[in-house]
Amino acid sequence: MKNKEGIRFFERFLSLWVALCIVVGIAVGQWLPAVPATLSRFEYANVSIPVAILIWLMIYPMMLKVDFRSVRNVGRRPRGIVITCVTNWLIKPFTMFAIAYLFFHVIFKTFIPADLAGEYLAGAVLLGAAPCTAMVFVWSYLTRGDAAYTLVQVAVNDLIILVAFAPLVAFLLGVGGIAVPWDTLLFSVILFVVIPLLAGIITRVTVIKRRGTAYFNHVFVKRFDNLTMGGLLLTLVILFSFQGKIIFGNPFHIILIAIPLVIQTILIFFVAYGWAKWWKLPHEVAAPAGMIGASNFFELAVAVAISLFGLQSGAALVTVVGVLVEVPVMLALVRIANRTRKWFPVVEYNLDAIYTGEEKR
Repeated sequence: MKNKEGIRFFERFLSLWVALCIVVGIAVGQWLPAVPATLSRFEYANVSIPVAILIWLMIYPMMLKVDFRSVRNVGRRPRGIVITCVTNWLIKPFTMFAIAYLFFHVIFKTFIPADLAGEYLAGAVLLGAAPCTAMVFVWSYLTRGDAAYTLVQVAVNDLIILVAFAPLVAFLLGVGGIAVPWDTLLFSVILFVVIPLLAGIITRVTVIKRRGTAYFNHVFVKRFDNLTMGGLLLTLVILFSFQGKIIFGNPFHIILIAIPLVIQTILIFFVAYGWAKWWKLPHEVAAPAGMIGASNFFELAVAVAISLFGLQSGAALVTVVGVLVEVPVMLALVRIANRTRKWFPVVEYNLDAIYTGEEKR
């Protein structure tokens, strides 16, 4: 089946690996407590150094895949870009806040203590304010989306994150009555966005200049695929070695956290996808627009949650539940997008040429 060809083994079963990491992490925390105790000593400015290294292993390869030169073509056929930018930055963070607040503070208040509900809200906000990741390229491929359009959109979002993520998070957490240490927040953005982004750009330019684009895309970048997944899974093991007490005390909370996250993901997909249908965009643009809106940059959310609130926080737990539900929910949305292809007009122009600046007149 096509869907299985476009997604690698580890990515296809990501939810299973996350679940296994939860079990292993909790076991380490319960029966080998010296491990988290030792790791907790290696911190700088409230940032766990081992976790920071692992997160760099996740985020740096993602930045390698993004060709920021594609942003030059953002003005060509801009309606798809408008949809995803508005959805990601003017709708998604606020609907995430509203849905999470409704569930954690109102609907589930009998099951979740008020202080823990605040931490869960903070984690949800971090997920909602960190749009799209390199996995978007997989979702776009599975829906036969236009690769050049997806690349432009990811590049634009990564640049917007530099200036919008910190103030947006601070504003929403402030509305929720959660104190935000600005210095730690800005340090996290520099550490987990600015540095990997600059390193990715420098590496990309240097390698392509020396070995060519084909070598970079088909050889160099591929070397990091397993490293990225390994970094994510090891981060989760470390995180859950600290989270054991919370989970043993509230195992039902995993399900309670997942419910608003799934609702939010589905809602945002249909906002972007429905908007694209309303504007009569081709399916090659509409499908990735929906996927980009629905997907979260969960690696960044996990990193910032740990930096701001700690490895043992409810906020960190929410971001990991976001990782847990991401793949099955997104694969369901892929199936919906593929089954509704007939809703959209047949493309009459070369999208790839348009977004790479080679459109024929």
